[in-house]
Amino acid sequence: MMDPAVIPDPHPICKEIRETAPLFKVSWGETWIVSGFENCRALLRDSRCGQAIDEEASTSRIGIDGERRRSRVSEGTPMLFMNPPDHTRVRGLVSRAFTPRRVELLRGEIEAQTDALLDALGGDGNFVDTVAFPLPANVISALVGVPEEKRDWLRPLISDIVPSIEPTATPEALDRAEEASAKAGEYLLELINIRRADPQDDMLSALIQASDGEDKLSEAEVMSNIFLIYAAGFETTTHLLSNMVRQLVAHPEQLQLLRDDRSLVPTAVEEVLRFDPPVQLDGRFVFADIEVDGETIPKGASIITLLAAANRDPAVCTNPDTFDVGRTDIQLMSFGSGIHFCLGAALARLEGQVVLERLLDRYESWEITADPVWLSRITIRGVERLDVKFA
Repeated sequence: MMDPAVIPDPHPICKEIRETAPLFKVSWGETWIVSGFENCRALLRDSRCGQAIDEEASTSRIGIDGERRRSRVSEGTPMLFMNPPDHTRVRGLVSRAFTPRRVELLRGEIEAQTDALLDALGGDGNFVDTVAFPLPANVISALVGVPEEKRDWLRPLISDIVPSIEPTATPEALDRAEEASAKAGEYLLELINIRRADPQDDMLSALIQASDGEDKLSEAEVMSNIFLIYAAGFETTTHLLSNMVRQLVAHPEQLQLLRDDRSLVPTAVEEVLRFDPPVQLDGRFVFADIEVDGETIPKGASIITLLAAANRDPAVCTNPDTFDVGRTDIQLMSFGSGIHFCLGAALARLEGQVVLERLLDRYESWEITADPVWLSRITIRGVERLDVKFA
């Protein structure tokens, strides 16, 4: 899956794994690969599976080659890498700041940003740099409460941090992530102090004030979860938007269905998430022996769930390798499952729907004018360049 020739289309490999070895132990280390929908969902929901709890594992992660690599880029542990009861406490407090109301209030911001960025694109250019990357980054900045004059400066720093979660990350990429984290962290700490003294109607102020009785998030918890919200909130949505354009250009009959029936826009976004998900895999550590399909995954093992393979499991999806914007039987693993289900799923869906609606409003003709340039990643997969021509 790390082969540059495979990254543009890993789905045949995912299908082969799911059909021939839906559960198997790799040749290096005590790591198991899981690819069927029901098993992936069950394991991600199983309380016997979770995040590393030892100090070494909490500051690093297992690469796809079985080697442990450092990955910590900020002080504090974000909720994504916590287990109950700490995870329950922190997610409960963060959820109070990430409410459906706060997300819905961003609709006007998303629409205005989309219109401005599509104006800048002018129908011709690199869709990633001009629309798909700046839109979710700016929206997350608005949600968090980062002033406009700091957003362009902060955006590339967060982008440099994201590759640190990849098993394919090079030492150079990890060094850049550490450096970017230090710069971004210094600024966010300054902003936290400003918001503590002068709260505003933004997520950062809400996180600082979030409490359950006397229980509040510590400064390190606020910081680490802001990093998480940024990384999860715009890198993945960037690839959702680019994947959406790629798939609709590749399937013009589906694009025509959307022109004829705008009520299909929400299901079209769901189908892109299913068919071509930005997040391809998720991992867990095993705290107690687990029986799966007659095999015992032992305590201390690692699990990698292939979300992209699970999304196309014929056991839960009819004609899974067909892209169908009118599909009604969509079941997704794209946002994970269980206690770590993506907190920003509603925001990602909203951004996808707004961009699709605006593109349909403006353009009859959609074209990709050059081969997409793919990032060398397998966890969060997508393109770094997508040349388009809309008319």
